[in-house]
Amino acid sequence: MSLESSSKKNTDHAVHDSLERVFASVCSLTAKTKVGHYDELRDQAGGLRKPWKTFFGYLGETGIAGLPASSDTIARLIQQNGISYNVYADNQDQARPWSLNPLPLLIEPAEWRGISSSLAQRAKLLNAIVQDVYGPQTLIRGGYLPSALVLGHPGYLRPMQGVQPPGGTHLHVVAFDIARGPNGRWWVIGQRTQSPSGLGYVLENRLIVSRLFPEAYREMRVQHIASSYKRLLDSMTAAAALITQDTPRFALLTPGPYSETYFEHAYLARYLGLPLVEGADLTVRNDKLYLKTLHGLQRIHGLLRRLDDDFCDPLELRADSSLGVPGLLQAVRAGNVVMANSLGTSFLESPAVQGFLPAISEYLLGEPLKMPSLNTWWCGEIAAWKDIAPDLDTQVIKPTYATSPRTNFQPAIASVLSEQERKKWQDRIDQQPDLYTTQSYLPFSQAPTWEADCFTPRTAMLRVYAIASGKGEWQVLPGGMTRIATLDPHIVSIQSGGSTQDTWVMTEQPVDTYSMLPSREKIQRWTASEQLVSSRSAENLFWLGRYTERCESMVRLAKEALVLVSTNQQDSLPVLNDVMSTLGELHKLIPKETPGLTESAAAFGRTLISGLAKKDEGGLIDNIDALEHALKAVRDRLPSEHAEIAQTMRKMVLKTPASTPIDTIEVLDALSIQLVALVGFQSDRMTRDLGWHMLTVGRLIERLISLSEVLCAFFSNAAVYTPRGFETLLILFDSSITYRTRYQRQQDVYALMDLLVTDETNPRSFNCILRGLADELRHLPDSATLMEIVPAFNPHEENILKQVDTIRALGLFGAQLSDEISRRFFALAVERHLAS
Repeated sequence: MSLESSSKKNTDHAVHDSLERVFASVCSLTAKTKVGHYDELRDQAGGLRKPWKTFFGYLGETGIAGLPASSDTIARLIQQNGISYNVYADNQDQARPWSLNPLPLLIEPAEWRGISSSLAQRAKLLNAIVQDVYGPQTLIRGGYLPSALVLGHPGYLRPMQGVQPPGGTHLHVVAFDIARGPNGRWWVIGQRTQSPSGLGYVLENRLIVSRLFPEAYREMRVQHIASSYKRLLDSMTAAAALITQDTPRFALLTPGPYSETYFEHAYLARYLGLPLVEGADLTVRNDKLYLKTLHGLQRIHGLLRRLDDDFCDPLELRADSSLGVPGLLQAVRAGNVVMANSLGTSFLESPAVQGFLPAISEYLLGEPLKMPSLNTWWCGEIAAWKDIAPDLDTQVIKPTYATSPRTNFQPAIASVLSEQERKKWQDRIDQQPDLYTTQSYLPFSQAPTWEADCFTPRTAMLRVYAIASGKGEWQVLPGGMTRIATLDPHIVSIQSGGSTQDTWVMTEQPVDTYSMLPSREKIQRWTASEQLVSSRSAENLFWLGRYTERCESMVRLAKEALVLVSTNQQDSLPVLNDVMSTLGELHKLIPKETPGLTESAAAFGRTLISGLAKKDEGGLIDNIDALEHALKAVRDRLPSEHAEIAQTMRKMVLKTPASTPIDTIEVLDALSIQLVALVGFQSDRMTRDLGWHMLTVGRLIERLISLSEVLCAFFSNAAVYTPRGFETLLILFDSSITYRTRYQRQQDVYALMDLLVTDETNPRSFNCILRGLADELRHLPDSATLMEIVPAFNPHEENILKQVDTIRALGLFGAQLSDEISRRFFALAVERHLAS
């Protein structure tokens, strides 16, 4: 044997031994799967399944040892990116971080071909059912679908009867929940057709997990998913081409920041390049849908909606809805809006429909279903209920009409109930059988997860998305969101504390390298006229600027007041104490009845410190909350760091009520750093579009109002003429370093006014503020009329008292300008803000 062949043989043995150690390590760290469940990780002999051998082979011993660090990395990225799934019923103020396990679910190519083909068939079938139900209704007349189940379902919308969407596509995207049974076969558990959620989370999961295991992701030939998102836009574009010859405009309709999946709405809108809009941003004129923008009304040809049917139009659906668009149904009926998905499709989400799909598939498609549904009995059919009632202990009891809060309930697994509990359920079904549907219980497969330094099998269900191609066919996104149970092994639900996994579909074909970034040949030069900044977004950006500046001034003022509290009061001048007390009251740092600094510095300090975290009084915490609300409302336009900074500031302030003045000053210093970072992100991490100009206008207006109040107060009671007052005024203008650099320790009022009023290089001088404001106003639509109300200002006025009067007038002008901007650009947007 040659030396080379001997060396190669030794190397092969070393690699083999290393892999065996890896596989043995995985098996030793893995808990047993529960009896009766399919094991996604191991085969019946106890060895690793082929794809997992490949995966762990690329990880190696080092990669497995690094799994705890991978979990920490995921937690850090989720926090940094502000990824959340909020259940506001639990806590209105608490955002629940998204939960993602580092291990993906692995699906081999042959298996995926079967899944993809089966679910594409189902999507085509469901679309055909909607076409029939809102068209000739042959399924109902032929007995394939009970009329009571469809026409009695809250999701069936009579105003949509006879309406066919452009191109005939009702379902541009359908989500299927599928699970693997004990014998390895996949079953359809349910479907989401109204406004399927999760596409944004799927994308975020993929971005995080693929970067954790780059070698395995690349070498295992995991199929990419970006093309599916493009296909969704292409499907809507093809339908919109039938209603306009212009380039169609689409938007993503969200319920707003209080939606549990609002992060996903903002993330998906940003990825698809769509404006994120709420109902108040839209209006219907002459049966056409328009977006209210800074440039006026702009036609919208299609909506990717994340708003449930009932809330979409208060004129024809829920009259109490403030989330929808009055007249939207009429615009849809007129064929002027592409809806993804069509209104009135939620009746398909009823589990009762599953029982009728096999026969309907034979009737409409002429072929059997490729993937089975669970055996289903709709109890509204008396014969079906009598048939299954004796075997209720083998069933899962589900609500027929889960889309209605009145008839919705948590599914009950009869086999885990006591005899007495099953009897109660049976009595309920006897009383109102149509509200209940039963399905055969299926033990879901268990997927490997990494928890507490070991591999733990968890019950798993996979959500997969079928997306219309615009040609009467559907293609399935190669991947999806795997949801895993963490608390109750029978309940796979994120709302109930479950977690998620990325889903890796391996391919034998070339990996799709498509990117949503446009190629060089397709890039069109961007122009200002294409800026679709909605009135609501502009308003929230404007107030984001105001709240950011206001919080800065409040923090600076509170800190200087507490410095006075901490000093020897015998050395403090009453005039300075009085002006700081007046400003503290004016800026809502203390209530009106609070003793002033001169009367009782200790009482003043205690009140100020406790007031920082006191809500509903217009103080610092209220302004930080308002700032955070504005951030959430325009999340699709801002870097994720904005939200993280706001949350950090809020936590800091809530820690202050029991603090001493010195401790509170340290907290305020830390808050100042956070605010500087926030302003830095706004300055350097945002495109200079109309939204950014509106934010800057808001910040400058607030600065003008706030600093005019400060300067006038210091001159009104002559505090500026005292050494300590002179220095305090410079600190409140954040200009003390500049003054000392120029004038050392001299305290000259004329020099002071030159720096704070005249100097064009000082960002907090009134001359600089007005010039900056004028520059920003010129970027707004119809800016000429706005410029007309900007007052004449002579920064070189030598009479100080006249200058002070002019500055007082400038503060009033700031409030007037804010009102005029609101009237002109935000009149149609409904928001509540804290008055200055």
